[in-house]
Amino acid sequence: MADFPHLSRRGFLNRSAAVGGLLVVPGLLSACSKTDAGAADGEGALDKLRKQGFVRVAYANEAPYGYMEGKELKGEAPTLHREIFKALGVDELKPTLSEWDGLIPGLQAGKYDVVSAGMAITPERCANALFSEPEFISPTALMVKKGNPKKVTDLASAKAAGITVGVMSGAVEGSYAKGAGIAEGKIKTLQKPQDGADAVKGGRIDAFLLTGISLRWLAKTNPDTEVTEAFVPELDGKQQFSPGGAVFRQGNEDLRDSFNRELKKIVSDRSRYVGLLQDYGFGATEIPPATLKTADLCKG
Repeated sequence: MADFPHLSRRGFLNRSAAVGGLLVVPGLLSACSKTDAGAADGEGALDKLRKQGFVRVAYANEAPYGYMEGKELKGEAPTLHREIFKALGVDELKPTLSEWDGLIPGLQAGKYDVVSAGMAITPERCANALFSEPEFISPTALMVKKGNPKKVTDLASAKAAGITVGVMSGAVEGSYAKGAGIAEGKIKTLQKPQDGADAVKGGRIDAFLLTGISLRWLAKTNPDTEVTEAFVPELDGKQQFSPGGAVFRQGNEDLRDSFNRELKKIVSDRSRYVGLLQDYGFGATEIPPATLKTADLCKG
């Protein structure tokens, strides 16, 4: 995985709270009732999953959020969801690969029960599916040369040092850099995550700006770099948390609520959360604040 085939720009863009593109399948939403859409007899969704012994999950093959390595489903979302569903009495995740834009339409169509892809919680998506409470936030960080020669820690220090910052083409981090007052001439656009790491190592940029999650993952195969502590950037005076969560079919509120009860036990236990997810670049800085609620995120 040295070339990070699953770290696509599409993945970063779709996880940003600033982007809410969604493909809607007409007519499917109206077909969903308050009872489980996947159980014609009105049987509760969780009871149905317990009886069959597995939950069907969709992933988009984007590391480190949800991806297949060999025959094993790995990543933040599957790891967390496996733990939660086991606690709920469902021992197995049965994965289905989907293109990113097909995740919610496939959920609406009943092809799977849960989206396990680290999807950002946005008002547009909330109108078409049910989100869990946030599983993580995506604070930003900077990849720099080993030793951090410019001693930068955040965008304010990057501006003060007058350094050149790299961002992904079309990604939201470009707006963060501009919002922090970094001059356009000091912002360089790159096409792929590895391009950013290479530019840092080659001295073409002083720092590469991306989520701490993605940069820590990238640093695994770029040992001449290091990643700063993550920080929450601001844009127009508002903190940009970019939270993600599990996604359920409308009508499966009871299943989502059961999931949320187990999720709360994990996110409120720092050592458990980090122990589960640290291999995928998630640490204590990615634990969502208790005050960050999906209901508020869905309102925009």
